[in-house]
Amino acid sequence: MNNTRRPKKRNMKQVAYTRFMLVVAFFVLWIGGISVRLVHLQVTQHSWLREKAQDMRQNVSQTQMLRGTIYDRNSRALAMSLRVKTLYADPTEMADTSAAAESIAKVLKLDAGQLAAQLQQAKESKKRYVPIVKKLDEEVSQKLNKSFDSADIRKADLPKFAGLHWRDEQKRSYPLQSIAAHVVGFSNDQDDGVAGIEQSQDDILHGKLIRSLQERDRLGRVYDEEVAEREAPGDVYLTIDYALQYMVEQELEKGVREADAKSGIAVVINPKTGEILALANYPTFDPNTITPKTSGHLVNNAVQSAYTLGSVFKLVTYSSGLEKKLFNPNDMISAGNGTIDVANHIFTDSHGVGTVSYSQALAHSSNVCAIKTALSVGKEDFFGMVQKMGFGAKTGIELPAETAGLLKPTDKWNGDSLASMAIGYEIGVSPLQMASAFATIANNGIRVQPRIIKAIKSPGGEVRELPQPQQTQVVTPETSRNMRTMLKQVVLTGTGKRAQLNGYTAAGKTGTAWKVNSKSNRVDSSRYMSTFVGMAPADDPEIVVAVIMDEPKNGARDGGMVSAPVFREIAQQLLHELKVPTDAPIKQEQLIASDDVSELPVKDTVAKKTPETKSDAGVPKKADQAPAEKEKPKDLKKSKDKKIPEKSRLTANLFRRIEFAELIGRIELET
Repeated sequence: MNNTRRPKKRNMKQVAYTRFMLVVAFFVLWIGGISVRLVHLQVTQHSWLREKAQDMRQNVSQTQMLRGTIYDRNSRALAMSLRVKTLYADPTEMADTSAAAESIAKVLKLDAGQLAAQLQQAKESKKRYVPIVKKLDEEVSQKLNKSFDSADIRKADLPKFAGLHWRDEQKRSYPLQSIAAHVVGFSNDQDDGVAGIEQSQDDILHGKLIRSLQERDRLGRVYDEEVAEREAPGDVYLTIDYALQYMVEQELEKGVREADAKSGIAVVINPKTGEILALANYPTFDPNTITPKTSGHLVNNAVQSAYTLGSVFKLVTYSSGLEKKLFNPNDMISAGNGTIDVANHIFTDSHGVGTVSYSQALAHSSNVCAIKTALSVGKEDFFGMVQKMGFGAKTGIELPAETAGLLKPTDKWNGDSLASMAIGYEIGVSPLQMASAFATIANNGIRVQPRIIKAIKSPGGEVRELPQPQQTQVVTPETSRNMRTMLKQVVLTGTGKRAQLNGYTAAGKTGTAWKVNSKSNRVDSSRYMSTFVGMAPADDPEIVVAVIMDEPKNGARDGGMVSAPVFREIAQQLLHELKVPTDAPIKQEQLIASDDVSELPVKDTVAKKTPETKSDAGVPKKADQAPAEKEKPKDLKKSKDKKIPEKSRLTANLFRRIEFAELIGRIELET
């Protein structure tokens, strides 16, 4: 019997099924792994892969357009932008920051240790921008590139040294330096205007960013390009003339130094158009180099600060009386014994003028006569004239931070407020407001809104339409003519004799006011604001010039002695430069008043009945705080006066500066 067992027959179906399941399991695992990977790539790494793909396919670049240029009225560049480069490091691209710092420091003569620490710290914090040398012009950057080549640090327009890059930027340049600095202002490193026209017109001047997008194929060839169009920055043309501005600044500085004053302000305005021809503050600054030392000189006091200007405000007092037809310039008025009692406060003149014409009352700056005039006008009508003249409100000049001044409503006036305001106290005004009020009288009673922007142009030369300056009839032409007649007498026989011109008639008013001590909040009889505001030629004025000296210390410190001579020098030169026809004889030897009139306060001439008080506006309130103006014996002396020059009185130094600035401007604008 054969016990050999026969092999068991395979179940082929089972084998096939097992093999099939193995294949299925393999595919399930394979597909699952792929799915997990796809989920990982498309969910967790989606942003990174998308950016990487775009970097390989797209090239995005941003270029900032140059900030607009600021010109004077004759197209002289006062502020322009230049192309510059900044050398910076990307520490994340540097394998060895210490070695890189040593190489860079050797070429740039920097502290290698300090630079290495800076780069290492930036690398650890993944900071990709570390500026090494900022804002170099093209010539300097090319020299630096050559230095890199000699040190085996290859550097050209495209970076060839790991982690070292050039960045295109712009730098603001002010070719005429301090000329019109308070008007032009300045901008910061971020291309934002922070003062003057640079600030007020920042939206127009600001350099826009241009974003361009290039699409590339796998070989790096550009097949599509898209540029985001942006409106180009505009150029601003000012009403000032740089040559006239230079003259005004020179004479103002000279006057401040001679008077040993704390500071000075000068404003020149065309009364017929409202255009500011010059606006100066001294001390000034150079916007190319703002330092902590000059930071205290940045405020534009002609526009941003309010002062008590004293008797110069009598322009408003007598204009209100003339407008109500209370008197004519030749009518008589009595100052009595030189004192007047208003609300138990006695106001006084420094010398008795007796009975005089209204013209002589203004010429000798009688406080009593001015107060009598204001009382005749009445509180409401006087306040209305103050407002119509533009006080208590901003003029609307295109400069930042303009003050509206200090003007109390009538319901907050005290019993003697009308008398105090009649002689220029209990009110705060800006030099620009005061110049605008005189310009109203010079322009036959029409107040034209002051402006300092003449035009705005696009890069293509298209002129943008600007709103017309507002014009308001404040007083009648007859009132203006009579007021100019009275102001002319101030210069001919009164406190403003030192404002007399050669070849031109002039009209104006002096003012001397005590200042308030900010610490004690009381009047300081040792500190003055000395003012002269005038116009010329007197009968048909082409210019109005306001000169304010803050705290003069040398000699007689009143407006007639300190500010009137500065007016004379400025007006004489400007009228010649503007080619205004003469309206008076040109004298070879001109009579100049020496010290015939003084406006310095004489405090002990005032009798007081009540304790001293202070106004809400922070300015002196009573007449015993108001400088009286007295006339000394007339003593005219002859002094040889130069003929009006046939050529401009600009110095050779100015010409050199202008020619250099124009050369630089042409080069930069062409490039």
